[in-house]
Amino acid sequence: MTSRNDRKANWAEKKVFTTGEAAEICNVSLQTIIRCFDTGRLQGFRVPGSKFRRIPRSELIRFLESNSIPTDVLESPTRRVLIVDDDPDVLELLTDLLGSDERFDVATAVNGYEAGLLTERLRPHLILLDCCLPDLDGAVLCRRIREGEEHRGTRVLLMSGVVDEAEIRKLGECGPDGFIRKPLDASRLLEHVEDLLRL
Repeated sequence: MTSRNDRKANWAEKKVFTTGEAAEICNVSLQTIIRCFDTGRLQGFRVPGSKFRRIPRSELIRFLESNSIPTDVLESPTRRVLIVDDDPDVLELLTDLLGSDERFDVATAVNGYEAGLLTERLRPHLILLDCCLPDLDGAVLCRRIREGEEHRGTRVLLMSGVVDEAEIRKLGECGPDGFIRKPLDASRLLEHVEDLLRL
């Protein structure tokens, strides 16, 4: 028998859903989903030669969002983390720390330009962002991420060797979800990550 967790993992990869799966994802009865389908509130198609209804992923997400139903059940349990730092030692430390943990899928960038491209492509759940990048101030990049509606759910943890409290408060104005000082303490950073991602 397949557990709900196994089904959730499969849902992250599925492109088309049955009405039964849609009912479970929406936490409503099968009859409710069928009624929504038949009245056109939930779009899809019928399997040729049968009465079976099928719902494309994009339409199910639209339906969930329009009815204020959380979509996180359709996501992989793995959290996408983007590490942005031009210091190879920091990149190695964080990649080793998070990359060896099966809860995380890690990508790295060494400058603001790369970070911007990867943010758009990967839609990370969390960005570990150095404040001092060679081409762009980390606070500026954080502010740009915050301005994008499509990145509402992205968490940003700023990293900096700054120790002055006034500067730290100023960094907070760009809208990060947290701040951690360098040199990094691995266990403390992991606690921050787990807290921000609610793991």
